[in-house]
Amino acid sequence: MNQWIYPLAVFLGGACFGVLSTFVKLAYGEGFVLAEVSGSQFIAGTLLIWLLLLFTKKKKVSVKRFLFIALSGIPMGLTGIFYYQSLQTLEASLAIIFLFQFVWIGTLLEYLIDHKKPTNQKLIAIFILLIGSILAAGVLTNGFSNLSLSGVAWGLLSACSFSAFAYISGTVGRELPPIQRSAIFALGGLLITMVIFPPVFLFDLQTVTAIAPYGLFLGLFGVMLPPLLFAIGMPHVGAGLGTILTSSELPVALFMSLVFLGENLQLVQWIGVCIIIVGIIFGNFPVSKRKERSITETSEKLNAS
Repeated sequence: MNQWIYPLAVFLGGACFGVLSTFVKLAYGEGFVLAEVSGSQFIAGTLLIWLLLLFTKKKKVSVKRFLFIALSGIPMGLTGIFYYQSLQTLEASLAIIFLFQFVWIGTLLEYLIDHKKPTNQKLIAIFILLIGSILAAGVLTNGFSNLSLSGVAWGLLSACSFSAFAYISGTVGRELPPIQRSAIFALGGLLITMVIFPPVFLFDLQTVTAIAPYGLFLGLFGVMLPPLLFAIGMPHVGAGLGTILTSSELPVALFMSLVFLGENLQLVQWIGVCIIIVGIIFGNFPVSKRKERSITETSEKLNAS
């Protein structure tokens, strides 16, 4: 297989997440509610990925281990619920900005759980990301008039849950083939969605028929394809380049919101988006140990003075 296939797979996996917000907004426009959108997505997506699992390599796993991995998929389901809740009061182009805060929240999570101190390079990248987010959210030009506080809160919660799932998915069930592990995670996401939103809409045939196209689309691009594409590409491109490539989610989400929803971003907001991408690239750019040590020593001298 050509080497360019692997980074392309990761890039497309990120792009898959980017299309979700637009179609959730379209579903809301058709009169569907959060419970129907989230429920149909996870039902369809879980069925699709378990169907795929039938044709892939599997390992035997104990009931106890299966349940533990399934419970570890709960943050995956919560991310969809929180993110889609934020889309009820925020434009798609804004909701994605708050979801993208998972970049620095993930770093904080590593520090709190693993006591892994972030490098100076990562701290600078986080600072760049925050500056870009302020510009991209339009706070400097529009103030807070176009921001719903509840929408911002739900968006930040989605970033927290996504960070938790990213951390868990890198540590839990690594002994299993990627598709099998993803399928069990999806089951956990489905279960928490069903607990929060009992699928009563399934008893209304008219609603099921109407929501089915949205559920299949969101399930395909939100639950099934990303784990498959990441499983193909991530082991070959590594975490650093992988993070850069998955940032394709941001421009894709913005492009989709412009084309299909008619949302409009000002120039300063586009500059903010570019700064966010620069921050992600900078934070994952390889730095030699010698250079990192030099940056640390310089920082310590500045602090001492």
